[in-house]
Amino acid sequence: MSSFEIEGGHRLHGEITPQGAKNEALQVLCAVLLTSDKVRIEHVPDIRDVNKLIDLLKLLGVSVRQDAAGTCESGRTFEFQADQVNLDILHSPEFRQQAGALRGSIMMVGPLLTRFGQAVVPQPGGDKIGRRRLDTHFIGMERLGAEVEYKRGAYYARSKHLKGCYMLLDEASVTGTANIVMAAVMARGTTTIMNAACEPYVYQLCKMLNAMGAKISGVGSNLLTIRGVKELHGCSHRLLPDMIEVGSFIGMAAMTESDLTIKNAQVEHLGLIPQVFRRLGIEVWQRGDDLYVPAQEHYEIERFMDGSIMTVADAPWPGFTPDLISIALVVATQAKGSVLIHQKMFESRLFFVDKLIDMGAQIILCDPHRATVIGLDREHKLRGVRMASPDIRAGVALLIAALSAEGVSRIDNVEQIDRGYQHIDSRLAQLGAHIRRLDN
Repeated sequence: MSSFEIEGGHRLHGEITPQGAKNEALQVLCAVLLTSDKVRIEHVPDIRDVNKLIDLLKLLGVSVRQDAAGTCESGRTFEFQADQVNLDILHSPEFRQQAGALRGSIMMVGPLLTRFGQAVVPQPGGDKIGRRRLDTHFIGMERLGAEVEYKRGAYYARSKHLKGCYMLLDEASVTGTANIVMAAVMARGTTTIMNAACEPYVYQLCKMLNAMGAKISGVGSNLLTIRGVKELHGCSHRLLPDMIEVGSFIGMAAMTESDLTIKNAQVEHLGLIPQVFRRLGIEVWQRGDDLYVPAQEHYEIERFMDGSIMTVADAPWPGFTPDLISIALVVATQAKGSVLIHQKMFESRLFFVDKLIDMGAQIILCDPHRATVIGLDREHKLRGVRMASPDIRAGVALLIAALSAEGVSRIDNVEQIDRGYQHIDSRLAQLGAHIRRLDN
């Protein structure tokens, strides 16, 4: 297990390029199982969750070849070919162990079911941020005609022929939508999905599937219509920049009074992210497809028009992504003013605030979903402490706090951060951060 040792109080300066989008990668990598042709995917991030999924594909018999060219900034390029998939592996202890350690493995169900007629996946792991039910995935599969059974800690799905239908999703689940779409692309007839998630990740997946020969209309909306085809072919696909990294870098620049340029941010796909940080008082300027955050000694949280306290809440797209709630919270600790942070989607995601309180932050945890942050306006700097990363996003929020704090902090269990952020310690060191990795 590794740790980060961070000496806070040092300003960052320069340019940083976001990695390929983690959440998109987990979807499109599963989509390679839909065809026996070669599929090329560019800008793949070098992070633990993505690498584990690639290893899982290899275990199933998918041929994986990485291009030798490529840098940390441009990301990696892989060529996949699922022409020799071994379905017997689905019932092996090795598959159960590897798939159970990765939440993204759930999105293999749709491709395996529609192409091979069967799928097995253990109850997947991932962040411990509260209940993350999978009902939407499997209810959707059942609506398409699959038989689903849960026994001995695993889900089993079978179907001779999936058939298109109309379905209204009970929640606009991103991974649930992706899974159902991948199952429906080769189902017989037409599938209509109402209340589909419309995040950029789903948009990108549908764009890739259409390039492979699928017939999906309504892409980018919450109403998808999918006309099933007999087979799909290969394609080439490039991942978007990771919008969660973009938001993290905006927050990091503000907290450390840094002058930072975020290159190739693809602003059109960021939704409300820049706007929400601007409401927290942070200057975010768009320069072409880059975002520039100037050094600010002070930033002040806006109030609503009637003078009431600002609320930052997560919501399904195009609302503010729940993956940046932790970042918004930590940024508010050094702002002028107060804000109510409302994490609606996960009941355990705010439980890391006790570590920020230990650092000197003024936060009232109202309940598992809400926290009130009283900004310190830099009058009282956070202080370095030792802490542990509970999940990916909280871990980076603590890293941002440590970079701005007085003294030395140590963050344990940084493998959680490595699951979602590519070589974050070395990339930040290039910007001037005093951070080093300790292997315990």
